[in-house]
Amino acid sequence: MSIKEKNMTNQKVITFGEIMLRLKPPALERFFQSPSFEATFGGGEANVAVSLANFNMPVSYVTVLPENDIGNACIGELRKFGVDTSMIKKGPGRMGIYFLEAGANQRPSKVVYDREYSSIALAKPGDMNWEEIFNGAAWFHITGITPAISASAADLSLEAVKAAKKMGLKVSCDLNYRKNLWKYGKTAVEVMSKLTEYVDVVIANEEDCQKSLGIHVDVAVEKGELSTDIYEQLARKVLEKYPHLELVAITLRESRSADQNGWSACACDGSKFYVSRKYEITDIVDRVGGGDSFSAGLIYGINKYADIGDALNFAAAASCLKHSINGDFNRVVVSEVEKLMGGDASGRVQR
Repeated sequence: MSIKEKNMTNQKVITFGEIMLRLKPPALERFFQSPSFEATFGGGEANVAVSLANFNMPVSYVTVLPENDIGNACIGELRKFGVDTSMIKKGPGRMGIYFLEAGANQRPSKVVYDREYSSIALAKPGDMNWEEIFNGAAWFHITGITPAISASAADLSLEAVKAAKKMGLKVSCDLNYRKNLWKYGKTAVEVMSKLTEYVDVVIANEEDCQKSLGIHVDVAVEKGELSTDIYEQLARKVLEKYPHLELVAITLRESRSADQNGWSACACDGSKFYVSRKYEITDIVDRVGGGDSFSAGLIYGINKYADIGDALNFAAAASCLKHSINGDFNRVVVSEVEKLMGGDASGRVQR
């Protein structure tokens, strides 16, 4: 059954991965410019779960957290958005942390990870009851971040996608290459190429395809305008290597400065190539989580709209709005996304 043959907006989505404590200096300050940090939570798959909950899709987030007040506070934060946390497991280790310094103008944003020996990094195959977790679910989402944090987490991620496919779930994967995480002896291509064999929908940017799947085209993102013809070639190369895939979606970011980005996306299902509306985003508030909001928008759009083009436009609009919101989580609802998707980008006060 293809991704467009079954409407699943009322069936549960499962996301699995690491959520971290996010520590960020106030506003646009540099690290320790003032002696305070904003403390929130964030992580790729949790960000997707929150977005889907805001879109009124039933969603359960799965991870391993330490048994302490920080882990409990994290669970409470997810519950505030309506995310089901009943499958979160407590285990040894700690909660990972990432420090974020927001960029401005020509100064880029900076991320420092402190996540070794986190609870999810210590998790291993057999620790999760996937049959129980996937019972009643229709979609499973994972990213390339979790397999990057440790060998055991990579094995657990592979176990998860195998179980999801065996139980008939659609599987999406945002490849999300993070060069600073692949340190345990295996390359991203070794791990992600195998995991992708159990995926139906791949979400990526050009670097993800190159570094996670070993698939290359000549793309120079730093030169301004991006050629969609090149990205069609890239998407079709991915589909050629993985013919079982039903859709490859690629985000297109034209980074002119830390404050100004061109933002759009494209997708290919093997027969047709789609290009979303393009947004010129200025005065970016926070771009972290932008890709995750795109993933959530695509999952929602695939399961609501009859046309992949509409699903892609919903995803691009949802992610565009995320750039206006501080924090990892995209705090927008369907009506707001559909308004932008329909062309209303005026920003006028709503009374």
